[in-house]
Amino acid sequence: MPVNPVAENVFGTLGTVCWMIQLLPQIWKSWRTKDTEGLSPWLVLGWCLAAIPLGIYAIVQDLNVPLIIQPQLFGFFALVSWVQCMFYGEKHSLRWCATAMLSIMILFAGLETGVVYAVRPSYRRGDQSAKRAVQFFGILSSVMLSLALFPQYYEIYKYRAVIGISVLFMLVDMLGGIFSDLSLVFKPHFDTIASVTYSLVVVLDGVVLIAAAILNPRARRQGRLPVHARVTDPSSPPTIPTSPPDEDKESAAINSSAS
Repeated sequence: MPVNPVAENVFGTLGTVCWMIQLLPQIWKSWRTKDTEGLSPWLVLGWCLAAIPLGIYAIVQDLNVPLIIQPQLFGFFALVSWVQCMFYGEKHSLRWCATAMLSIMILFAGLETGVVYAVRPSYRRGDQSAKRAVQFFGILSSVMLSLALFPQYYEIYKYRAVIGISVLFMLVDMLGGIFSDLSLVFKPHFDTIASVTYSLVVVLDGVVLIAAAILNPRARRQGRLPVHARVTDPSSPPTIPTSPPDEDKESAAINSSAS
C-alpha cells in the first residue's frame, strides 16, 4: 500500500476514539442491571494495570495529545468497571469502593509519573537503554491487555454463555484494533510490534463475540441464562404468562358462583 498520511491519521484517530470509549457500554450495562455476574473483575483490573505502561510509553515518546489521553481514560473507565464488580458483585460498601478507587488512582498516577520522570531525560538524550525500556513498556502493556481476557474466557466456560459483559463493549474494542491495524498499513515504515498488538485485540475480542453468537442462543433455549441476562437481551422473546393472575382467578370464581 502507498504511504498516505491522511488515511493513517484518520484510521489512527478512529482507533483511538474507540479505545477511549469502549468501556462506557460496559459501565452502563452494569449500572442498569445492578449486576456484574459473568463479568470477570480480573479482566477490568488487568486492563486498568495495563494502562500504566501504556501511558508511560505514550508520554515518554511525546506522542500526540489524543494518544496520551487515551490510556488515562482507558485506565479510569476500567477502574470504574472494577469498582462496580466490587460493589454489585462482591457486595462491598460504597465507602469501601470509593476509598479503594481513590487509593488506586493516587497509587497508579504516582507510579506512572515517577517512571516518566525517571526515563524521559535519558530517552531524550538518545540513550539506547532508555529506548529499550520504552519499547519494553509498550510490549508489556500489550501482553497485559491480552492476558487479562483469559479470566473472562473462564467466566464464559463456567456459565456456558456470555453474560455480564457487554457485547457492544467487545465490538467497539475490536473495531479499535481494526482501525489501528489499518492505520499502520499507510505508515512509511510498518510497525510489526504494534501490528501484533492490535491484531491480538481483534482476535481475542472476536473469540468473545463468536462465543456469544454460538452459546447464548443455546443457553436461552435451555433456560440457563440468568434473569437479568434474559431481560436485557434484546433478542430474547417476551415472557408470556401461562396462568392468569390471582385477580383474574378471583374474578372467574365470583362469576362462576354468581351463575
